[in-house]
Amino acid sequence: MTKKLFIFALAFALCAGAAAAGDRVIVFATDATWPPMEFVDQHKHTVGFSIDYMTAAGKAAGFKAEFTTVAWDGIFGGLAAGRYDAICSSVSITEERKKTMDFSEPYFRVRQAVVVPKASTVKSLEDLKGQKVGSQISTTGTFAIQAVPEIVSKTYDEVGLAMEDLFNGRLAAVVCDDPVAAQYALENERYKGAFKIAVVVESGEVEFYGIAVKKGNAEVLDLVNAGIRAVKANGLEEELMKKWIGQ
Repeated sequence: MTKKLFIFALAFALCAGAAAAGDRVIVFATDATWPPMEFVDQHKHTVGFSIDYMTAAGKAAGFKAEFTTVAWDGIFGGLAAGRYDAICSSVSITEERKKTMDFSEPYFRVRQAVVVPKASTVKSLEDLKGQKVGSQISTTGTFAIQAVPEIVSKTYDEVGLAMEDLFNGRLAAVVCDDPVAAQYALENERYKGAFKIAVVVESGEVEFYGIAVKKGNAEVLDLVNAGIRAVKANGLEEELMKKWIGQ
């Protein structure tokens, strides 16, 4: 091999090695029933703010984000069992959850909103005492409902099922994250004339979404955090907010 050919081969090998290093695949579980954050569109594609966010984070940090749909009620057990690397599914960072999993840096601030029929006079969660209020099981919406004595909590596998029961008069309200509440109450063609957001629940703690990873998985956590920081720094986060959340 000539010196020139050797140098060319070495350069090619180095480039190939760099490409391989950037081909690290991180598999994210997502419930995909939480528009506009994660949901399945009319073409059966998993889309949304969080999906775009992690895809962009991967490009910036040198990993490929892949998404697998997992039902919410089993999503944390699957992470613990190692069936995927992380959860990208609007998981609120809580002290209780930190005991069993690690979290990335926050990537979205969220509050709990109360969706009610247009004619409702409800002004607070306390106004719903003695009535049935729906939420998706094991979410912070459920926790907010259960924190108010005398509200009858009814949980669902998917928030859309709760919204349908609200539409059909089987619930007095639904509590969920504010971007999801806005999607159903203000944007959804079926519900936007029938629902309104009665109140956004202000608690003493600020609530953020984070990417959940198996406890001790520093490699994945470091890559995800690097990607989140890059998306914030390069201005793409603002673009994604405009695309999926609006004003």
